[in-house]
Amino acid sequence: MRRAWSSSQVPQSALRGTGAESSFLRVTKQYLPHVARLCLISTFLEDGIRMWFQWSEQRDYIDTTWSCGYLLASSFVFLNLLGQLTGCVLVLSRNFVQYACFGLFGIIALQTIAYSILWDLKFLMRNLALGGGLLLLLAESRSEGKSMFAGVPTMRESSPKQYMQLGGRVLLVLMFMTLLHFDASFFSIIQNIVGTALMILVAVGFKTKLAALTLVVWLFAINVYFNAFWTIPVYKPMHDFLKYDFFQTMSVIGGLLLVVALGPGGVSMDEKKKEW
Repeated sequence: MRRAWSSSQVPQSALRGTGAESSFLRVTKQYLPHVARLCLISTFLEDGIRMWFQWSEQRDYIDTTWSCGYLLASSFVFLNLLGQLTGCVLVLSRNFVQYACFGLFGIIALQTIAYSILWDLKFLMRNLALGGGLLLLLAESRSEGKSMFAGVPTMRESSPKQYMQLGGRVLLVLMFMTLLHFDASFFSIIQNIVGTALMILVAVGFKTKLAALTLVVWLFAINVYFNAFWTIPVYKPMHDFLKYDFFQTMSVIGGLLLVVALGPGGVSMDEKKKEW
């Protein structure tokens, strides 16, 4: 639930922040949640469209892998297509957002099993990071759902929302563990040190908005550089691999943008500092 304090009642420590962070939030506060949502659901949107254009390939893959027959394989593809596109429409229109998130959680779980992602640590961590973004979206929808009580003073947000935000933050930083490069080059060492430090700041909720915003910029740059699928001809398999990575990373960026927009929540060092 949103706090109903006046500016005179808010602890002064809560009003302080870095100039860059404050300026960014002032300029983008009307647009940031919309951009965050669009980025977050982009991987589901892209995958739902992929199911339509690659219907036969996806069906044959499932049929071959699980020997489940033509009908069940086709049902799997249809469920993925319908579930993902419907969930995206509901999230973007802000209708039944919680149900949409639960449906998308189900899609993640289904794909994790169907595509054997459970045994691929890199892809499993990325799916968990995607789930973290959905947790943050759930937390945002709970906040909006209770905004009708904004005139009633409350000292603390609801516990479920706090722990959703904590879980979302922790899961989101898993994406960066898949981007670490374990070699002796100077650039890789600097990237690992800086990335790990920012991951820890977001996870514990210290200088959270600034750290998350820095991660957004860094992750976007890495994504455009390493996953430039538009430079690869469509008929080559690498095009699809890079496209998949690109949109999954954009979804994690969307989750981080929600952290910037919503803040770290009650279970964080930033929130505890207000009580000191």
